[in-house]
Amino acid sequence: MTARRYLQLDVFAARPGAGNPLGVIVDSEGLDDAAMQAIAAWLNLSETIFFLPPDQGASYRIRIFTPKGELPFAGHPSVGAAWAAVELGLATPDDAGQLVQQCAAGLLPVRVQGGRWFRQIHVRSPQAERRDIEVPALPAGLATLSKPGHDPELWNNGPDWWLLEAGSEAALRRYAPELAAIAALPGRGKLAAFAAADRPDVGYQYVVRAFAPGVGINEDPVTGSANALVAAHLLAHGRIKPFQQYLASQGRELGRAGEVRVEVDGDSNIWIGGEVQQVISGQIEW
Repeated sequence: MTARRYLQLDVFAARPGAGNPLGVIVDSEGLDDAAMQAIAAWLNLSETIFFLPPDQGASYRIRIFTPKGELPFAGHPSVGAAWAAVELGLATPDDAGQLVQQCAAGLLPVRVQGGRWFRQIHVRSPQAERRDIEVPALPAGLATLSKPGHDPELWNNGPDWWLLEAGSEAALRRYAPELAAIAALPGRGKLAAFAAADRPDVGYQYVVRAFAPGVGINEDPVTGSANALVAAHLLAHGRIKPFQQYLASQGRELGRAGEVRVEVDGDSNIWIGGEVQQVISGQIEW
């Protein structure tokens, strides 16, 4: 066994306990695919990342694992990875506060704002695309939840997510997920439901809930990739425009208070960002 540095971070969280936990294996050299998967399954967090030596052109490199498999891209691991890379001195932002993350989805630009006591990270999502696939029959609860005239769509920015717009924030917050039916959906059984905020004075503009029973996560507390795809969907349908930004709320149904800052740049790229809190620092022996 080898002792490896280990962190557990809370991502998209203004305070510890508000966001989505992330396992971080800092010293991953010598671990093969099976060992990384075994560690991620044992930790049983929605995602665990592994730092590895980067290739030329990258500031740092990570691999991302759920308890059941590797992901090419995921939002909260990418935001947490950038925070950890800076905090641990694995990478230094340039004068414009920029880094380049290497993951299975390629090289992704990262923006770092702030310093030691308040640091906010933004990661550019891989290009989103809508999958051309027949809409499956929805279970009764999802069919009722769906906003009239808005069929669910399958989108991809590394992982696949079905996107379903709910008729209201209140209905989305009340929804009891039909996990077996969601797990059976094409695209590895993952669905993100979203709704515009019911009131303009609550501080956020959209609410998101993300269900991924097909990959072992019944409901994810806060989900960067799904939030990025919701923004891509809204952009494609003319609901938001370049240079627009908004705040998404996620995780209250699980006792969290996740906040995802979503931006569309002038080239219609989607950026997702937020704060990160370190909760655990130590080592893992594997």
